[in-house]
Amino acid sequence: MIVGVPKEIYPGERRVALVPAVVPSLVKAGMEVLVESGAGVQSGYPDDAYAAKGARISGGRDEVFGRADVVLQVLCHGANDVSGAEDLPRMRPGQAVIGFLRPLASPRAVRELAERGVTSIAVELVPRTSRAQAMDVLSAMATIAGYKAVLLAAETLPRMFPMLMTAAGTISPAHVLVIGAGVAGLQAIGTARRLGAVASAYDLRPAAQEQIRSVGGRVVELPIDTADAEGARGRGRRLFWWDFLFYAIFGFVVTSSVQIAGVLLVFGLLVIPAVAGLLTSPRPAVALAVGWAFAFVACLAGLLGSVRWDLPAAPSVLVALSALLLVLGVGLRLARGGGADRPA
Repeated sequence: MIVGVPKEIYPGERRVALVPAVVPSLVKAGMEVLVESGAGVQSGYPDDAYAAKGARISGGRDEVFGRADVVLQVLCHGANDVSGAEDLPRMRPGQAVIGFLRPLASPRAVRELAERGVTSIAVELVPRTSRAQAMDVLSAMATIAGYKAVLLAAETLPRMFPMLMTAAGTISPAHVLVIGAGVAGLQAIGTARRLGAVASAYDLRPAAQEQIRSVGGRVVELPIDTADAEGARGRGRRLFWWDFLFYAIFGFVVTSSVQIAGVLLVFGLLVIPAVAGLLTSPRPAVALAVGWAFAFVACLAGLLGSVRWDLPAAPSVLVALSALLLVLGVGLRLARGGGADRPA
């Protein structure tokens, strides 16, 4: 089996999918490692470092994709929405691609890979369990993100992070507030502390308070009820249907244009629930419940349309909402004889 490592072509991407230290393990397992020339230069790994560990350096990208049975990339077609499609003609049936794919956000790219007979494995969707910790790329990247965020903040801040006591006077330390004490947040707290700043953090989860203190941070407490903010595994609690409705509408607002998002927000939150509810019952509580239920179903229908058939998210939801309202209103009016039994 030949494992190929092409050079990343996304603008500004400096990572590499395979480091020289891992090459001997693959060679010992009977695999041949083929690395494109210059693939690891931006990460500090020259071609000689790969060759010294048993890899073979390829002179061209076409050779890597043409010979490799398994292609390792950081940003594969789908995650690389700028230039990832350039590698699609180089792939062949029976080949496997492993890397970041972003399949939920780029379903068309995944279908294109499947149509060419390519097996794609999205590393970001590997379950985050104890057995799979060695493959938890999200935590690894979050650690780097938390570290780099503090370095960028220290460079941008027009003062120094640590407390300095000099003959000219004393400079108090900088205060850093980290919101969210996940993997990235905890790394940010630790990095800020190592740079000499006073680090404080806030997280909804009660268990995160001890984690914040363990890395030297101060816990910011707010008068908010957080009893149901944590699940059984110490992470965020299980989401309910109303949470999904909120995030669906929020996602459509963020990803759509301002005009379409505004119309969708008004229809999804106000017009559709109110009108659909009033068509079903004169009682306000029942009307609101029915209206929200139909708005939720319509949002799911629009989400399915955007993912399954690549329809624009906001317009498809708006069409689904309007269609449901029309069918609901006409059907109820016909069933109730034009609404004659409605109290005056």
